[in-house]
Amino acid sequence: MQPLDSFDQVFTIVCDYCKQNLSDIAYTLWIKDIEPLRFEGSTAHIKVKNKFKKNIVEEKYLELLTKGFEVVLGFDVNIIVDCDEEKPDSSAPKAQESSLQSPGEYEYTFSTFIVGASNKFAHAASLAVAANPANAYNPLFIYGASGLGKTHLLTAICNEISNNMPDQHIIFAKGEEFTNELIHAIQYEGTKGFHDKYRYADVLLMDDVQFIGGKERTQEEFFHTFNSLYQAGKQIILTSDRPPKEIKTLEDRLRTRFEWGLLADIQPPDFETRTAIINRKAELLDINIPTEVAEYIANRLKNNIRQLEGAVKKLKAYKLLQGSPPTIIMAQNAIRDILNDSQPVPVTIDRIVSEVSRTYGITAQDIRSLKRSSNISTARQIAMYVVREITQISMSAIGEEFGGRDHSTVVYAIQQVEKNMAKDPRYKEMADDIIKNIRSS
Repeated sequence: MQPLDSFDQVFTIVCDYCKQNLSDIAYTLWIKDIEPLRFEGSTAHIKVKNKFKKNIVEEKYLELLTKGFEVVLGFDVNIIVDCDEEKPDSSAPKAQESSLQSPGEYEYTFSTFIVGASNKFAHAASLAVAANPANAYNPLFIYGASGLGKTHLLTAICNEISNNMPDQHIIFAKGEEFTNELIHAIQYEGTKGFHDKYRYADVLLMDDVQFIGGKERTQEEFFHTFNSLYQAGKQIILTSDRPPKEIKTLEDRLRTRFEWGLLADIQPPDFETRTAIINRKAELLDINIPTEVAEYIANRLKNNIRQLEGAVKKLKAYKLLQGSPPTIIMAQNAIRDILNDSQPVPVTIDRIVSEVSRTYGITAQDIRSLKRSSNISTARQIAMYVVREITQISMSAIGEEFGGRDHSTVVYAIQQVEKNMAKDPRYKEMADDIIKNIRSS
């Protein structure tokens, strides 16, 4: 390995470490365009475009960056995040938009969102909220199946507000992150910092809010967060894979509040929109796709925008390998690959136990333990039922996963869950919602 003779080289490797531990969107949004300034003693000075990004990096990514420096250098590093306080000149590239630029990837802005009949209402509502936060639709609740553009719209709103109103304090989180942060705060830090983070936001954007359903303490916290922001005239934008009335384990008081503002759904794109998405992706990848090939893909991949984009990426790869323009045969191979790649990833038992433990407010270790308190026993039975329902593994194998319990114990647990589901609609809704959350995640 060559010696690291400059801070730029060190920081490049730190960024690579961060990239391995983040989603592509998170890395592109918040880490990719950080500028390394200087290294003094054991202090690293880095710079971001604006105060909004500074707040996000310090709140969400400072720990990861610190760990990256430790891995690269072998010692603890203090990080100071600087930023440009002034609003960028209107003739210069916008900070958030430029941070999203990546070859072959969409910028998550309104200008790159392909509008069609299936999403124009949600797009228009998002534009209105971004232009006039807390005065258009509050809350704005966008719902639709995975892969249809909800996160794109949420990020576009975030970018638009941060570019035009840089003093706005914006919090962007996922429902599952909210739960995990709350659990961490309760266990280690106390909840004051957690409250301050979310309840003093000017704009709160929460993706996949359905994941707070069934989690009593999480819903209690979000109820008070929602009330605090709403009463203070702050903007709230939420997304979900289903409308509030179909999140069965959501408390009525939250469901009602989610319906106070505007509900906007996104449906699978029609043929014309699918074709436009394919052509836009091809343009970004600098590949010319003949009309008949684009239409062939659009006629066969109908329900997920990510699959359309994936097919174009495959065609780009084939073109580079074979040196010939895209053909119907290439498209057939690309679609076959995409459909094979998109088969559901097997759900691990750890994932199921984790979701059940969060729902019941206990630890995964409690569920797998020999403890027999009422709450833990109920959660354990649900976990066994869900494992059987989703994975179809044997009763004996399930018993081994839950503290070495025998076959008859697992059979009894599953029978108890089925009996409770038959006589208690609320109990059934919770079990069904846990299964739906696990499958959709």
